Amino acid sequence: MASPARQTDTATPRPPTPEPPPLYAPRARVYPRAVSGKWRQIKWATLVVLLGLYYVVPWLRWDRGPGAPSQAILIDLDHRRGWFFDVVIWPQEVYFVTGLLILGAFGLFFASSLFGRVWCGFTCPQTVWTDLFMWVERMVEGDRNERMRLDRQPMSAGKAVRKTLKHAAWLAIAAATGGAWVFYYVDAPTTLLKIFRGEASMEVYTFVGLFTATTYVLAGWAREQVCTYMCPWPRFQAAMLDEQSLIVTYQKWRGEPRGKHKAGDSWAGRGDCIDCNLCVAVCPTGIDIRDGQQIECIGCGLCIDACTQTMEKVGRPTGLIRWDTLAAQQAKEARSAPVPWRPVRPRTLLYAALLGIVAIVMLVAFALRADTELTVQRDRNPNFVRLSNGDIRNSYAVKVLNKRRTPRHVHLEIDGLPSAQLGFVGADVEGSGATATLSVQPDTVGTFRVFVTVPASAAPSGAKPITFTVRDEAGDGRASHDAVFVGPGR
Repeated sequence: MASPARQTDTATPRPPTPEPPPLYAPRARVYPRAVSGKWRQIKWATLVVLLGLYYVVPWLRWDRGPGAPSQAILIDLDHRRGWFFDVVIWPQEVYFVTGLLILGAFGLFFASSLFGRVWCGFTCPQTVWTDLFMWVERMVEGDRNERMRLDRQPMSAGKAVRKTLKHAAWLAIAAATGGAWVFYYVDAPTTLLKIFRGEASMEVYTFVGLFTATTYVLAGWAREQVCTYMCPWPRFQAAMLDEQSLIVTYQKWRGEPRGKHKAGDSWAGRGDCIDCNLCVAVCPTGIDIRDGQQIECIGCGLCIDACTQTMEKVGRPTGLIRWDTLAAQQAKEARSAPVPWRPVRPRTLLYAALLGIVAIVMLVAFALRADTELTVQRDRNPNFVRLSNGDIRNSYAVKVLNKRRTPRHVHLEIDGLPSAQLGFVGADVEGSGATATLSVQPDTVGTFRVFVTVPASAAPSGAKPITFTVRDEAGDGRASHDAVFVGPGR
C-alpha cells in the first residue's frame, strides 16, 4: 500500500515577536548651564545660610559649668541626652524630638500647599549640596558647552588634571560634610584632632566614611536621579497641592505657537516663545517646563531667570515662565476675570491649625516639664521578708533624676502606710523613720536601696497601693511614683 502524500505547510510565517521595552531607560546626562537672576541669587543666599549653619554650629561653645560639655548643640549618645544651649533633653523626653518631627512634617505640608515644591528647589539637602558640587564643576571644567566638549574628548593630560581636581574637591567637601555630621554627636575640636592623629574610634571613622561616600555619590554622580527615582516626596506631594498653589508654570496661551524670531520680524500670529531652549539648558533635572507639570520639576525657578533674560533681549514682556496658580492660568487662557491668589483656604487653614496645635502642646509640655523625676521598682524575689520580731519588710530600688546643674537634697516619704519605717543601704541619706533626706548629684540619677518596714499588726493582707514622693527642700520640685507593698495573705 502506498504511503499517503506528505502535506506541505503553505501558511504564512508569523512575524518575529518584538523585543519588550526595557524596564530601565538609560540615563541622559544633564549638563545644567549657569544662569543669573533673582531666583538664582535667592538659591545662592539659601545655600550659604544653610551650609554655614551646618558646618559652623558644631563649633559653637556654651559654658554650662564644670563637668558638662561645652558644645552648644550636642547629641551625647554616650550619656544619653541632648544638649541645646541651656536646654537638656533626656531619653525619657524623646517625645520632644517626636514633636519637632511632626512640626517639620506639617510645616512641609503647609509650605507645599502655598508654594509647591519650594522645599525641593531651595532647602532640600540634596539640592543644596548638588548646587555646591555643580558650582565646583563649573569652576574647574567650565560651563555647559565646555563640559560637554570635555566629556566627548578622548582622555588627555589636561582632561585628566581637570577631572582629578574636580573629584578631589568633591571628596574634600564630602569629607567635611561627613565630619560635620559626626561632630554633632561628639566634641568637635577634640574629635577633629583625633581623626587626623589616627586616635579616633572606629565608629567615628566608619560614620565619617559613610557620609563622605553618600554625599560624594548622591551630589556628585546621582544628582537629578535622586529627585526623580529615589525620593518619595514627588510621588505624594501632589496631594498637598491644589489650583491655588503657587508653582513654576509656563504660560502656554501666551508662548504658543513658538518659533525662532529675528530682529525686526513681526510678532503677529505667533507666541512670545522663541524656542531658545535656555529654560531646558539651565534646568538641573533636564526637563522642559513648557511640557507642563512633571514629577522631575523641583520648583527651583532657574527657568524663570533664563526666560526673563530672553524676553528682555527680544523686547517682550517678562513672565512667560513664572510663579503662578493653575486657577489664574486657566482664567488668563480663557480671557475671563482674573483669579487672585488665595493663600487662606481650607487646606492651608487645616495645616496651619495642626501646626499651631502641635506647637502649643509642645510649648506647654516644655513649660511644665519637671526638673525632678522619680521611679520606683519593687523587688519581687522574695515578695516580702518577715523579720525576727515579726515585722514585714519590702525592698525597692528608688531612682531620683536631678536635671539641674547643682546638687539637690530631696525629702522622701511614703503615703498609704502610716506606720511604715524607711531604711537605706549604702546611700547618702539623712534621717530615718517615715521620711528621709536624699542627696542627689547634679545632672545625674541617684539610685537608692530602700527598705520599707511595717509592724506585723499593721501589715496589709496581700498587696496594698502606696505612693513614694520626693520633695525638694526648697519647695520648688516634686515628683511621685505609685507602687505596692505586699504583706502575707490571711
